[in-house]
Amino acid sequence: QVQLAESGGGLVQTGASLRLSCAASGRTYSHYNMGWFRQAPGKEREFVAAVTWPIINTYYADSVKDRFTISKDSAQNKVSLQMNDLKPEDTAVYYCAARSPSGTYYRFPDQFDYWGQGPQVTVSS
Repeated sequence: QVQLAESGGGLVQTGASLRLSCAASGRTYSHYNMGWFRQAPGKEREFVAAVTWPIINTYYADSVKDRFTISKDSAQNKVSLQMNDLKPEDTAVYYCAARSPSGTYYRFPDQFDYWGQGPQVTVSS
């Protein structure tokens, strides 16, 4: 079993920055493909960003490209999401997700096996 522990989130104003972190624990794999999704009230869960392993490539939703950066700490099973220039439409619950390592890029929720609890990010206008 894999556990994902997230930290970060909160309430900020438009244009501010936040950093989310997610640490994976468990013995199934030493590393995982990891990603971030978000879900706003009344909307479906949507892809935000992903990083592949062992070949590290990053992918972003068009709505966050050039504002958000996903990074993976290779020494630890940890992934972060740096969010800059936040906008009210970024308001959502943000979920960390993980799956078995693969150089393939995944962006749909049902392609990930493990999920974090989801910190709230609220951006006020």
